[in-house]
Amino acid sequence: MTFRILFVGMAALICFSGAAMGSPQRIVSTNLCADQYLIALADKSQIAGLTLYARDPLLSFYYERARGYPIVPSTAEAILPLKPDLIVGNPMRRLQTRALLKHFGFPILDIGTDQNFADIVAHTRLIAAAIGHPERGEALIAAMRAALERIPEHSGGWVPVAVHYQRQGFVTGPGTLMDEMMRRAGLRNLASQFGNAQLARLDLESVVEAQPDYILFTNDRRDIRDWGVALLAHPVFRVLRSKYVYIPDRLTVCGGPSFPYAVAALARAVHGRMARNER
Repeated sequence: MTFRILFVGMAALICFSGAAMGSPQRIVSTNLCADQYLIALADKSQIAGLTLYARDPLLSFYYERARGYPIVPSTAEAILPLKPDLIVGNPMRRLQTRALLKHFGFPILDIGTDQNFADIVAHTRLIAAAIGHPERGEALIAAMRAALERIPEHSGGWVPVAVHYQRQGFVTGPGTLMDEMMRRAGLRNLASQFGNAQLARLDLESVVEAQPDYILFTNDRRDIRDWGVALLAHPVFRVLRSKYVYIPDRLTVCGGPSFPYAVAALARAVHGRMARNER
């Protein structure tokens, strides 16, 4: 567990030491990943608003469940009338809105970006305690650990190399949740060969030259909404079709409850492809 998580956890315990006086009943989320944690851990009656992305089937793991929750834009104008007794968000996002809400004295619980499973465990406990359901946090952690343990490991000595190729040619590097996901699925991250950057741009020529065993996509390459995604539909990927693996963004964009499902989906896809190639 990182010092950052320990510091945030200590601050939250101080801010919410009065939980015994009553759990928050008007919780507002200003972050897609906070949406996922709150749906998993809070009573529906405690939620005053989730983000506009909560119901997006491309991005939200719980998009179907989110249809039963109120949705509120992540603006001060929309949140202030709700008089929330807890706002959950990311300290690096919507800084002006966050500053204004803090100015009016609304309690804010900041959760950073999950970089590994230890962060997921820490944030689960942090949010569960803040909303008055620590036992649900422990139950979710136990369920996630059990799900990860059920994922079969690749028994061969050869470790395939994979690259997570994203819109605009970005690749996900070491020290990220995707990097841990790839490792747990039995893969070695190609991006680690190009330095320690968590996010870096890699041109198509370098991808082809590196000859990874698998190219992992989380963007739907058929859904070309802009030039950034259009790159993923480049003709070179038709030549490399036998190498690519698609895992939906809604499983990977956040940590939390979706993480074991993302690892399992990636492991199934890779191990299935390897089994077919061995025939």
